[in-house]
Amino acid sequence: MPRVAVELHIAAPPDRSWEAVVDVERYPACMDSVRSITVVEQRGPRERVTAWSVRLKGSVLEWTEAERIDEEARRFDFHQVSGDLAHFVGHWAIRPADDGGSLVSLHVEFDIGIPLLAEMLNPVAATALRENAEQMLRALERRLTDAA
Repeated sequence: MPRVAVELHIAAPPDRSWEAVVDVERYPACMDSVRSITVVEQRGPRERVTAWSVRLKGSVLEWTEAERIDEEARRFDFHQVSGDLAHFVGHWAIRPADDGGSLVSLHVEFDIGIPLLAEMLNPVAATALRENAEQMLRALERRLTDAA
C-alpha cells in the first residue's frame, strides 16, 4: 500500500503546534485545499469522528474518519470509516526540535480501491497526497508564525 510521510520544522513551541494540529475545524480558514472539516461526533476527550472535504488536483475527495488523540504524546491517529478511498489511515505527530520549535509530521497510508489501475494510479495519488500534505503543513506554519 502506498505511504506518504511529510515533516516540517515550525518555529513555534510544540504545545502551540499541537494545539493548531488538533484544531482541525480551523483548517479551512488557513488551508486552501481544505473545503470543510466538521466534528460530527465527540466520543470523550480523546476520541472523535470528523467529516472532511478536500480539493485534490481538481477533484474533491471526501471521507469521514475516526480520530484518537494522545495529548501526552502529541499524536493523533486516524482511519477512514467511510469515504472515497478504499483504505485511508495515518497520524499527525509533534516532536520538540532542538531550537525550541516543533517538528510537525503527517503520515498517511492509502489504497484507492481499483486493483486493476492501482499500478498506474497509486503513484499519481501518492504525489497528489504528498503535495497536499506539504501545503497543509506550510499553512499551519504560516498560521503559527504569523500569530507570533
